[in-house]
Amino acid sequence: QVQLVESGGGLVQAEDSLRLSCAVSARIFTYYALAWFRQTPGKDREFVASIGRLGRTTNYADSVKGRFTISRDNAKNTVSLQMNRVKSGDTAVYYCAATGRGGLPHTEDDIDWWGKGTLVTVSS
Repeated sequence: QVQLVESGGGLVQAEDSLRLSCAVSARIFTYYALAWFRQTPGKDREFVASIGRLGRTTNYADSVKGRFTISRDNAKNTVSLQMNRVKSGDTAVYYCAATGRGGLPHTEDDIDWWGKGTLVTVSS
């Protein structure tokens, strides 16, 4: 059983930065690859970024590549998403996610556990 709790969402102005964090409760933290997804009303969850079990591999959606950075702290059981130069299109509920299947997740079907989400609103 894995529990994920996001924090750090809020209102941010366009071109500013915001950092999301996710506390992960798991028996063996490094067993899981982790990811961030986001969702806007009426749309499916969209992949944002993922990171491998040891933090050596990452993957990003084209829409955030070069602006967002995913990282994990295997000593503190946390995963973070540093969001720089945010745009109005980044407004969404952001979800932390985990999978124990190996590889880097990039679709909802790859995910085994979800957090409840944190809202990010970008004002222009």
